[in-house]
Amino acid sequence: MAARKSAARSGLEVDVILSTYDAPRALELALWGYAAQTCPGFRIWVADDGSGDGTRALVDRMRAETGLDIRHVWQPDRGFRKSAILNRAIAAADADYLIFSDGDTIPHPRLVETHVRLARPRRYLAGGYVKLPADVTDRLCVDDVRAGRATSLAHLRRIGLRPGRRALRFLGPGPAGWLLDQLTPTPRRWHGNNASTWREHLLAVNGFDLDMGYGGQDAALGDRLENLGVAPLRIRHRAPAVHLHHERPWRDPEGMRRIAEERARIRASGQTRAARGLDQLEDEEGAGVVGGLGGQDASPRASS
Repeated sequence: MAARKSAARSGLEVDVILSTYDAPRALELALWGYAAQTCPGFRIWVADDGSGDGTRALVDRMRAETGLDIRHVWQPDRGFRKSAILNRAIAAADADYLIFSDGDTIPHPRLVETHVRLARPRRYLAGGYVKLPADVTDRLCVDDVRAGRATSLAHLRRIGLRPGRRALRFLGPGPAGWLLDQLTPTPRRWHGNNASTWREHLLAVNGFDLDMGYGGQDAALGDRLENLGVAPLRIRHRAPAVHLHHERPWRDPEGMRRIAEERARIRASGQTRAARGLDQLEDEEGAGVVGGLGGQDASPRASS
């Protein structure tokens, strides 16, 4: 089996980690978004928090249809455990540099290229996204994604998006995007569906906190990276992505309050490592890399 070239011609090895749970249509659109990237050669890890057979079948089909190097990391469904499945993906990945997104987020065609081009030592890249309403989400199709229209402001307007000030978020790579990234007052923080950093930094902070629930594990990781001296670089306007609509029945206001308090404690204490993270991840029956080319015996990378 032929080994692949790295995503960056300089030799930087890049993996993309996509979290998902039982949303195969959204995951299909997201994966086609990565098939349309201008920067080829990266590997994708689908970090699956207990989806059923539909997601496994989709991953197998998309691997064949797109030609992407897709690996599938799965764990049993025991409630919301995003931190655990992301840690499993980090442990399985072997790239120098990791880009994180969600399986319900469609990337701009130059998103990977932008993350790779702007990667810097002792930095993490803080991207952003635009949430699409339900009606626009329903109108998007595979052909839109493959043609790059899913992140085109003109096309999204044609199918019903009313972006308002968010229209500036579609500028993409270029001088205007760079300027807005310098001027925007939006805080620079780790967004789990558009962020990246070096794998060594993620190992140093012990990955994602296993005790963090919905809405907290991503931002808390960023807090610990900054305590470690890994500074954020805002790429909010230069690396656009669109987030497909879904309901959030698990969102708990009391839980969000506790997460805010915990994040304040992390920042105040200077904590750099999660007390329970990558190193504390337990073996589970059936958990790990599953299926097809996602097996542990898959081909090694090529150096370029």
